[in-house]
Amino acid sequence: MEGTQKSSTGLKVGLGILLVLFLVTAFYTSKLYSEKQENEKTLMNEKKQVMNDLSNMAKDYDEAIAESELKNQDLIAARERIQGLMDSLKISQNSVGSLWNYKKKYLALQEEMDVLLTENDRLKGENQYLASSLDSTQVQLAERTMFTDSLLVQNTQLATVVEDAAALQTVGLVGMGVIERNSGKQIPTERARRSDKIKVCFTVAKNMLAEAGDKELYVQVIDPKNNVLGSNEQIEFEDEVLNYSLISRFNYENRNLNICEYINELQDSKFEEGRYKINVFSDKALISSSEFTLK
Repeated sequence: MEGTQKSSTGLKVGLGILLVLFLVTAFYTSKLYSEKQENEKTLMNEKKQVMNDLSNMAKDYDEAIAESELKNQDLIAARERIQGLMDSLKISQNSVGSLWNYKKKYLALQEEMDVLLTENDRLKGENQYLASSLDSTQVQLAERTMFTDSLLVQNTQLATVVEDAAALQTVGLVGMGVIERNSGKQIPTERARRSDKIKVCFTVAKNMLAEAGDKELYVQVIDPKNNVLGSNEQIEFEDEVLNYSLISRFNYENRNLNICEYINELQDSKFEEGRYKINVFSDKALISSSEFTLK
């Protein structure tokens, strides 16, 4: 009888120990599973962040490539490398080592992008300088043409000569969309949705016969839907009415004067895609016209 009781007590003790071991094992198994789930969630979030960073970098390259007048092979090649890294990341395993490797590649691509986009901006500046030099040549040709014209009209009536020769003339009229950075830096663009302003530039040509002093010209910018942009105010000249975008006011000193004016985008919409027309009036007389396109 006593042996049976001892055997029963030993069995209970053994079962108790097994129950404790089972509970401890279950606890640690549950803890390890929770930690695994949390680690996988963290890795997924990190992977998603790296993918978003690469996607934003790809968009910056797309915009730079679209704004380049000539194909920039360095930008295109860098864009392809980013796409390859994104495709690889999509099918990669969620491990710390793998994710760290992709982060290092992203940082290297970020440094490369900074260098390439800086160089691209430099090339844009050089192109703009070349365009400005071309405008300067046009101004010189305009001066010679005006001088020749003044000699040809000497045989006409003096009053007509003085009136026509003394009129202000503009040359090199151009329009473009511009992106304006927070620093104030302006970058020309042909993209309508990227344009913050429309920039209109021209040169009031040198004319020694014109009276010096404060002058004003009326600038009219018409969008692809035939709307007059800017203030769209009216002025009457006898029996004619002119709708203008802005008044360009300046002090004229009988020498070449470069002028640039700006038109802001509408508060509730971007600029339209298509062909824009620019007209410059001196009173009711149209003295210069030009066109440009935003894509």
